Amino acid sequence: MCSIHVKDPATAHTFYTETLGFETLMAMPEHNLFIVKDPGADDSSVGLLLEPSDNPIGADYMNAVHDAGMPAIVFGVPDVQAEYQRLVAAGVTFKGEPSENPYGITAVFEDGCGNLVQLHQD
Repeated sequence: MCSIHVKDPATAHTFYTETLGFETLMAMPEHNLFIVKDPGADDSSVGLLLEPSDNPIGADYMNAVHDAGMPAIVFGVPDVQAEYQRLVAAGVTFKGEPSENPYGITAVFEDGCGNLVQLHQD
């Protein structure tokens, strides 16, 4: 499992499933616990824990990474331009249009939960 600190796990769960297209691996709203996974993967694959940032250390880390303009997580996608267009149409706010560099094509967006997320294509 891998985790990403978020301001509100329930709101993040909605964004990551309904907008980004992840599937719910585990949801226990009474415990503020939400884990999502790649929709093409089985239940034994890596899950993404939407970690509450109610701990001051977690909140400080999340805020510092965001304020530095650094993505908290990077998702590899086969076609950044197509994913960019799909997400813009869904109302996602990007920091700019996809750009190419020696390492591939990238685009960075706000997840609305305190993080910058980068899409990457080789």
